[in-house]
Amino acid sequence: MAQNLWNLVTELKSDAYEWVGLSHRLNNESPVWSGIPKGSVELGKPCFDWDNDILECQIQTFKFPGQFGTHIDFPGHFVRGAALAEAFGPYDMVYPLVVINVADKVAKDQEYAVTVEDIKAFEAEYGQIPEGAFVALRTDWYKHWPNMDLLSGVDADGVEHAPGWSLEALRYIYEERNAAGNGHETLDTDASYIVREHGDLVCERYVLSKGKIQIELLANLDRVAPTGAVLFAAWANIEGANGLPVRAVAVQPKR
Repeated sequence: MAQNLWNLVTELKSDAYEWVGLSHRLNNESPVWSGIPKGSVELGKPCFDWDNDILECQIQTFKFPGQFGTHIDFPGHFVRGAALAEAFGPYDMVYPLVVINVADKVAKDQEYAVTVEDIKAFEAEYGQIPEGAFVALRTDWYKHWPNMDLLSGVDADGVEHAPGWSLEALRYIYEERNAAGNGHETLDTDASYIVREHGDLVCERYVLSKGKIQIELLANLDRVAPTGAVLFAAWANIEGANGLPVRAVAVQPKR
């Protein structure tokens, strides 16, 4: 049995498969949500440096918000008393990956929100979204990284204009298809006009109130097939975290 697993690793690392990184690289200038206080990010500061008498090595500290860069949100991020990081174990780091592409519509409407009709059209072409899948929304918005103004879609009046999910589309993937999680390339789950209409991130609140997880600020979804890939998402094992940066990877047959 062990040999079979080793053979699987060898196969996945062969020329037959492609590994696509879905996380943005982070540094001290990486964009964060405007509501996060300044000084919340300090990466790679040495706390034990070279040329010391104890051991010739360097140790660094890393300070960042949980919602930093490509990150996972756990239910307790928006729902008081709801599940936090410790409720999601190794099984929750691997999913069948479905990528719904609305990039062409976003190019014409900056605040486009994916619809149930979009998803049904996707299923008519590629098959039904499988139970337990991670459903990612491709908008090509990740190409704005690391420009915070472009990521937010902020205009001259400070109003944000960005694409995202609609509440109806999320209800469809969770209540009709029993998805395990969702993801997107934008800072927020909701298309901006939905936030203005409701005065709240109602789409994000819905996802997390369902006990589901989501990954925000995904990258390179334009390199992933609509179906057939597997998502691996890893995060630090920090008790009590309501969100954490994620290293996400899609593995798919080479096209």
